[in-house]
Amino acid sequence: MRTREERRADPALGYTRPETYEELLAVLTAGTAKLSRRSQEVAVHISQHPDEVALASISEVAAAAGVQPSALVRFAQVFGFSGWSELQDLFKAHLRGGFAGARRGGEAGIPERLGGLVGAAQASLAKLPETLDAQAFDRVAEALAGSSSITLIGSKRAFPVTAYLSFTLSQHGVRNALVDNIGSGAFDQVGCLGPGDGVLAISFSPYNSITPELAALSRERGAQLVAVTDSPLSPLVPLSEASLVVVEKAEAGYRTLAATVVVALALAVEVAARRARPIRGAQARR
Repeated sequence: MRTREERRADPALGYTRPETYEELLAVLTAGTAKLSRRSQEVAVHISQHPDEVALASISEVAAAAGVQPSALVRFAQVFGFSGWSELQDLFKAHLRGGFAGARRGGEAGIPERLGGLVGAAQASLAKLPETLDAQAFDRVAEALAGSSSITLIGSKRAFPVTAYLSFTLSQHGVRNALVDNIGSGAFDQVGCLGPGDGVLAISFSPYNSITPELAALSRERGAQLVAVTDSPLSPLVPLSEASLVVVEKAEAGYRTLAATVVVALALAVEVAARRARPIRGAQARR
């Protein structure tokens, strides 16, 4: 540990060189350091994954952050360190401190409500490998991948999931439409569907949204309907050609979306991958 004199602000930096992970975050949050676009990407990554940064090699951290290893070295030098390994020591010390806190029982703790919801989310995610039907997942992904377009239906608590699905599919270049019911136009949006179109409907108990009605209309129009819901007794199950049941653990009457969002993200990535396969094959034959 350096002395107080040694820790004075470096005129070349404009701030005191961080001695801990928390001090590094403080400098980043204050915006004192002038960072390039690549260094900003590094800053975001290391602030989100400090434990992984502490344990991984420079190549692994760079790959995860989407930059070259040299970008990590330059990032460290911005803060007055000779190289990446010297900066990484801050993350290692932070990780050791976290382990010590856990062994002491976490005296600082977190708010009770947050802890309860975190526990519920963790429990929901932990059950996924045991409860998710892998064959049903494959059928849902295949149905959506083979559709000319994908329409996403989900209201109330399910709407954030469909919105994220729409965003992720769009990022992969997969054409999709999000039924948002703006101007009470949901039934008109679904009324335009026909054979060859795919529909993913998401709804949770007590199923008092308009989603089951929209799903039924989609099926009547000849669209291929698949679903994500939270019970085999859901009204979406008999309407769907394939369905996934994802159960979220409740805490104080509230259910998180942790497991559902993970399943939805996995579906989006899988659908994008399956759609890309024929394209790559066709290009290889040219």
